[in-house]
Amino acid sequence: MFVSVVVPCYRSARTLPSLVDRLAAVLPEVTAGYEVVLVVDGSPDRTWEVAADLARRRPEVRAIRLARNYGQHHATIAGVRAAVHEVIVTMDDDLQHPPEEVPRLLAALTDDVDLVYGRPREDEHGMARNLSSHLLKIALSGPLGARSARSISAFRAFRAFLRSGLDGVTGPYVCLDIALSWCTTRIEEVDVHMDQRTEGRSGYTLRALLRQAVNVVVGYSSTPLRCVSYLGLLVGGFGVCLLTVLLWNYFAGRTTVAGFTSVASMVALFSSAQMLAIGILGEYLGRLHSGGMGRPTYVVRAEANRSDPAGEPACPPGVLSQRP
Repeated sequence: MFVSVVVPCYRSARTLPSLVDRLAAVLPEVTAGYEVVLVVDGSPDRTWEVAADLARRRPEVRAIRLARNYGQHHATIAGVRAAVHEVIVTMDDDLQHPPEEVPRLLAALTDDVDLVYGRPREDEHGMARNLSSHLLKIALSGPLGARSARSISAFRAFRAFLRSGLDGVTGPYVCLDIALSWCTTRIEEVDVHMDQRTEGRSGYTLRALLRQAVNVVVGYSSTPLRCVSYLGLLVGGFGVCLLTVLLWNYFAGRTTVAGFTSVASMVALFSSAQMLAIGILGEYLGRLHSGGMGRPTYVVRAEANRSDPAGEPACPPGVLSQRP
């Protein structure tokens, strides 16, 4: 088995040497050959210099530098597209995903399994982060299916042929796990140990995770539109009930002068339903507009490996490579 390990990198100048060393100690025992693809996602520190130096000194390491910070999913997709081996492993750059656990993922990738997720034995984050992560997985349960969504993790191993599902993935709103779920249902999970983050802080705050949940639900599911229809039926039913009560009071002779509170409440209720529906429809239209502008998923600024020690641009000077 030949394996490509894809690592999206951001503010990880201190952890990358240790990560590469630990992978080099583990992978030769379980693979016939391997490579490590370090994708530097516009990091403002010395991460690119460290990654390029590792690529120059180690033949199994390749470094890719994106033009700016596009986000973890975009950087991971860039590395997955650049990988050359039959099995691809993705993992974080902060050593929370121990390289020593990679053999467990590979062992679970049997002939009848195409995709394996590493599920932490214990929660490695704080209460707020864990809660927001669970909310994101619940949001994913619609597009992915509940079983797959509850097990997703950035620590994954899958067969390289699945990346054909990424051919049509373009634009700023991408989710690797959704694309993989379009290609296979042969998905398993394995319990792995997760270490605590040793450097820096995670960029996945509660706000970022909620934003990602909205991106996934709106970008890969028609459920919100269906909910708008249900909301319209619910509000319509409430209006019919209210009309029935008013007519009953009228014919029973219990009608009083309509008060401001009743009128204001009805107006606020129906206005809220209309604004919610318009907002959801606007979100879909905005995404269609964004996709029609041809905005790239990522742009590669430079690549470095042992055969290209200078870390030259990935295309001729003056031309930026835009990969869909």
